[in-house]
Amino acid sequence: MEIDLGKVPFTMDFHPSDNLVTAGLITGDLHLYRFNADSSPQRLLEIHAHSESCRAARFINDGQAIITGSSDRSILATDLETGSPIARLENAHEDAIFSLINLTESTIATGDDQGCIKVWDTRQRSCCNSFNAHEDYVSDMTFASDSMKLLSTSGDGTLSVCNLRSNKIQSQSEFSEEELLSVVIMKNGRKVICGSQNGTLLLYSWGFFKDCSDRFTGLSPNSIDALLKLDEDRVITGSENGLISLLGILPNRIIQPLAEHSEYPIEQLAFSHDRKYLGSISHDQVLKMWDLDDLLQTSVNAQNDQAAVSDSDSDEMDVDTKPPKSRKGAKRKNENANGAASSFFADL
Repeated sequence: MEIDLGKVPFTMDFHPSDNLVTAGLITGDLHLYRFNADSSPQRLLEIHAHSESCRAARFINDGQAIITGSSDRSILATDLETGSPIARLENAHEDAIFSLINLTESTIATGDDQGCIKVWDTRQRSCCNSFNAHEDYVSDMTFASDSMKLLSTSGDGTLSVCNLRSNKIQSQSEFSEEELLSVVIMKNGRKVICGSQNGTLLLYSWGFFKDCSDRFTGLSPNSIDALLKLDEDRVITGSENGLISLLGILPNRIIQPLAEHSEYPIEQLAFSHDRKYLGSISHDQVLKMWDLDDLLQTSVNAQNDQAAVSDSDSDEMDVDTKPPKSRKGAKRKNENANGAASSFFADL
């Protein structure tokens, strides 16, 4: 299933309980679509949400609203039913917003191009935590809710751990030679996986974040722009050559290339609420929804034809099937923005 967005998308998100998907575009527009297996996707909303590119979008309040962050430094909450703005925060950051994630039912986190992370209370419409976590853009974030730790990766090549209880940066890794672009927590919280610009996966053991405990090079030299955890042992990757692959973690291996979105970099991967579909976006201006069961069944069939792999950890990733080569695409543009930060949402 495909949706032609008309412009390059930078972000996407699925509704938490309905067949709805949203996409934020380079133009600052926000789209909302309803999809079903037996009909073409229907566009429900098209909103010019920001004056510059819409870099991040997430459903909040149990799917009643969509919150977006932009390179114009603003954060906007939009009502799902009416498409009307609920609240807008101008000058939310001193620099362009690059990333945004949900933390709890009432909090989100945003990261900007200069490495600053802010935590926002969406009910009080105010900033409740701020961390100067990095020296370059905050490429990705993930949240460990049990320990209230916010993990982030950056273009400066570091992984940071922010403690939301103490409001302190608890730990930061040594600088990597490559930009870190994506991050997930796996192995029941024991391992943190980071994707890098040169295609190496870095594994960190929980609590020992100064240096990685393992490196996988099976996807090199194509940058790993997106990571999506399938389960505690398998992760789906999106690379700059447009390939979507399934990887096993400890034992380390490429299980199977799953799909090829296009020849351009994968911007983001996400699951639909029922995990029936795997969504992907790229610079080809198309949002694709892949039947996850079909992809994984193909993967299982391929694995049955492969020789058994070692269960031991190794510095090199064991490759079951070599992914086909694809031309490299352009990287995401970094727009610049300037100005002072504001401390509260303005009612609209």
